[in-house]
Amino acid sequence: MVESQEKRSPVICSIACFVGATFNLKKKGEKMFNELAEKRRSVKVYAKRPVEAGKIDAIIETALRSPTGKAARPWAFVVVTDKTLLEKLSVAKPQGAAFVKDTPVGVVVCGDPSVSGLWVEDCSIAAVTMQYAALELGLGSRWAQMRGNNFNEGKTSTQYIAELLGLPENLTVECIIAIGYPGEEIVPYKKDALRFDKVSYNRFGQKKA
Repeated sequence: MVESQEKRSPVICSIACFVGATFNLKKKGEKMFNELAEKRRSVKVYAKRPVEAGKIDAIIETALRSPTGKAARPWAFVVVTDKTLLEKLSVAKPQGAAFVKDTPVGVVVCGDPSVSGLWVEDCSIAAVTMQYAALELGLGSRWAQMRGNNFNEGKTSTQYIAELLGLPENLTVECIIAIGYPGEEIVPYKKDALRFDKVSYNRFGQKKA
């Protein structure tokens, strides 16, 4: 059964409009995905303002709808809003996660390697989907990588977070997505700053005719 347009959330609609944006099929009143992509930047400073529960729910729902290899859904998400826990998560690795303590929401993205060999890819897709969903709702976000990092010499970031949040042994932490209202002006990249030189057509190094 196809879900009616009226029941689909604005976040899901915006992401689903990607194909239409590609072929310039924009309808009156629709927001195209490329318009959203143009605005996305990592937010380093967050306003001291809580994120509404409804917006958090919408972001998580969108992540749960993200593409996943063979429909394995190897991910698990822990939504953290407790200030003390956010401060502790911000030191899960020596550097590169300090901003987590200043955000109102941190979503810990975990994966189960025993469920799918594509768990890293699936978790990454879900995490990025969250970031675009947040942007559509007027929020900012930033990715803090955890997989492959250590809390200290004897403990990985995953082990530290697992102890902190009570994660089962089968889960590995991919990243933490910080989400909140931006406390700074976000300036989009200009089109002429994009690295189109890294794009080839039909054969590596061949440019568009």
